[in-house]
Amino acid sequence: MTNLYDDGVARCDWHTSDPIYLDYHDHEWGRPQYDSLKLFEMLCLEGMQAGLSWITILKRRENYREAFDRFDPVVIANYTEEKVEELMANAGIIRNRLKINAIVANAKAYLAIEKEQPFNHFIWSFVGDKPIIHQYTEIKAIPASSKESLQMSKTLKKKGFKFVGETICYAFMQATGMVNDHETNCFCYKELSGTLEREL
Repeated sequence: MTNLYDDGVARCDWHTSDPIYLDYHDHEWGRPQYDSLKLFEMLCLEGMQAGLSWITILKRRENYREAFDRFDPVVIANYTEEKVEELMANAGIIRNRLKINAIVANAKAYLAIEKEQPFNHFIWSFVGDKPIIHQYTEIKAIPASSKESLQMSKTLKKKGFKFVGETICYAFMQATGMVNDHETNCFCYKELSGTLEREL
């Protein structure tokens, strides 16, 4: 069930008072994102949280942006082994070689897709180019994956992406507003579903 926070706002019951997490919930999570480069960044970051909590990555997001050249796929695709070693010594990010190499592989796969079609068109095609609006009243009812995230995962893997399992893909879909998984009594759900006007 939604939680009434200290500021009097009903939000998804994420059991947190962390201002960074609450700001992310209020202003980013679940809001449709159509910018190809921002979608690429989020897909990479979601992969980085494998085996970790999202807040661990969220608090390091600016470090990741600085370390990975603002997630410019053209630059990342040309990273050398020396650059990877430099990243392995960067205490501001998760120093996991497989995950670092995954971002390099993802950049190359992204550029290959961009030669055929815009990445945002490719990504949004998995939900028919519009958000899927669910109606979950409590957080425990929200699934960890879906048929759409499974299909996305299979397709991305075939195209060379790494750390894109169906659960990671579903988290990515939630974060970028491809699905609206805010609880139905959360102010964001109502706003994003067009039933409540709220000035942010």
